[in-house]
Amino acid sequence: MLKPFLLISTLILLPAVAPGPSAVPPAGGAGQDAATPKPSAAMLDKAKKTYAMDCSICHGDNGNGKTDLAKDMALTLDDWTHPASLAPKSDKQLFDIIRNGKDKMPAEPVGRAKDDEVRALIYYIRSFSKGGLAPADTAPADTAPAAPADTAPAAPAADKPTN
Repeated sequence: MLKPFLLISTLILLPAVAPGPSAVPPAGGAGQDAATPKPSAAMLDKAKKTYAMDCSICHGDNGNGKTDLAKDMALTLDDWTHPASLAPKSDKQLFDIIRNGKDKMPAEPVGRAKDDEVRALIYYIRSFSKGGLAPADTAPADTAPAAPADTAPAAPAADKPTN
């Protein structure tokens, strides 16, 4: 009597406890992980400030990796403005590089940036190649709106001189 009860209970509870397809990380590791949610506007603003303070000195304000410091240190950095430069790296790989450092790049200590802040920084860095979230100093200047098109009817052809 106990065995059928255990079997039925297991069959009922197993689907509720077992992870579904959404809990499985994406295969491969190319590009931004599908499981990484878009950070809030406040998190993106903080990521932008963190990037400006900690990353831009080597990686450049726009992420192109062409800075005087990188040149002086003989560093060849990826140009993040090109989509192919970050495509082969997963968010997890970028997270580990930021947390642990790589080559001459220092680590970002846990106490200085929380994990969610590092994830927002990765989202911000990936945006360099997507044309969005451009750093403030590279954003286009505000321009006056274009004048509306003239809606007056065209003058009759007879009024125009012919050659």
